[in-house]
Amino acid sequence: MFQVRIHGRGGQGVVTAAEMLSIAAFEEGRHAQAFPSFGSERTGAPVVAFCRIDDREIRLREPIMAPDALIIQDPTLLHQVDVFAGMKPDGYLLINTGKSFEQLGLADFLRGRRSEHLCTVPATEIALRHVGRPVPNVPLLGGFAAMSGMIRLESVIKAINDKFSGKVAAGNVAAATEAYKIVREEMAHA
Repeated sequence: MFQVRIHGRGGQGVVTAAEMLSIAAFEEGRHAQAFPSFGSERTGAPVVAFCRIDDREIRLREPIMAPDALIIQDPTLLHQVDVFAGMKPDGYLLINTGKSFEQLGLADFLRGRRSEHLCTVPATEIALRHVGRPVPNVPLLGGFAAMSGMIRLESVIKAINDKFSGKVAAGNVAAATEAYKIVREEMAHA
């Protein structure tokens, strides 16, 4: 079973990201489960959502304490919340930022981890460019597909088209595709 924990803030589409990730996995014939964990439900408050992907039926229902992958939608949470709690030593880490891990103050923490499992992508800027709103969730799904190989970009696009329509769908497809390409390029140099 592959477990993903997504951290962000209310209004950034954290819950939608987990749902769309599960839809993309389902499109590939896998079992998937997505659910949120709310502390405070107001816009801007920290939010966590979870997604499990497996080839067999998923019976677990508890929060993910030892994620195989972390997606951080808001880098301001890095030093405010323990987003890295339980992260597996060989786990994947995708952060929404244009900064390097060194600039984020994470170089020491990430030392010894697999560089091909660590990536940043400026998802908010990509979303603004393609969707016109600072919602990083969909570009991060494209980036996650490129980084992890757990889902295909085509499945992310299908999930986008299931959730949205018209210009919003087209913008999100473009955003996910751009992030996918950026992360693939970064991974080639890792």
